[in-house]
Amino acid sequence: MKEIIEKFQNKKFIGEHVECLEKHLSKYFDDGDMTVFHEMLSLDFHLDVYFIKLKDSNFNMLITSGMSGYEMTVDESIEDREDYLFSELMILVPKDITFSDVHTGKEKNGWLISMLKETARFPHHYDTFLSIGHTIQATADLEPYSQETDFIGCLVLPSVTFDESFTEFTCGEHKINIYSLFPLYKNELEFKIKNGYNKFVELLQEADPEEIIDNSRVNLIRA
Repeated sequence: MKEIIEKFQNKKFIGEHVECLEKHLSKYFDDGDMTVFHEMLSLDFHLDVYFIKLKDSNFNMLITSGMSGYEMTVDESIEDREDYLFSELMILVPKDITFSDVHTGKEKNGWLISMLKETARFPHHYDTFLSIGHTIQATADLEPYSQETDFIGCLVLPSVTFDESFTEFTCGEHKINIYSLFPLYKNELEFKIKNGYNKFVELLQEADPEEIIDNSRVNLIRA
C-alpha cells in the first residue's frame, strides 16, 4: 500500500475532469435527483460515486467520479491512443435497489458501489487502461463480490441505453468516456477469456439481457 500511496503523490490529478463530469451530468439530470457517496478516506486517490434517480425510467444509475482525474496508461502503439486515456464507469440498477447514506462496502447492495470503485481503481493501480471488451475479476481467486451475489467479475461494455452524446464528452482538449459494467458469473468470465470478446458478444446478442443489473439473471452459458 505504501508504494501505491507514493505513486499517486507523484501523479498529476486533473480536477477539471471532475468538474466537467458534474456539468455534463447536470445537462441530463436534475441536480435534486443526484446524490453523491463521498469517499471519506482515500489512500490513493479520491473516488466518489453518484447515485442518480431517473424519474421517467425503470432504473436508476450509479456512476463514478474521479477515475478520469488521472490519465490511464495506454500503449503508444494503440491507434487513436488519446481516445482511451480518460474514463468513468456506470451501472444501471433496478428502482427497488436502495443504498445506505454512507458507503463502507458492508451495507446491503454496497457491493455494487464497491464493484464500480474497485474496477475504476484497477487501471491506475496497475499502470494499464480499461476500455470496451476488457474484463476484471473481483478477486484473484474468482470469489464473488460479496455474499449477496454470485458475480465474480465484470465486463466493460458500451451502453445500449444511452447514446454517444452522453457516454462521450470533452473537457478542454480531453475526451472522457463513460463505460457500462456488465457483471459476470465465473463460467462466463472463463468463456470470455478463452474465446474472446466477439464470441462473448454473440452470447449477449442471443440472450439479449437488459443493461439494468439483475442479480439473479440467467447464466448466458446455461441459457
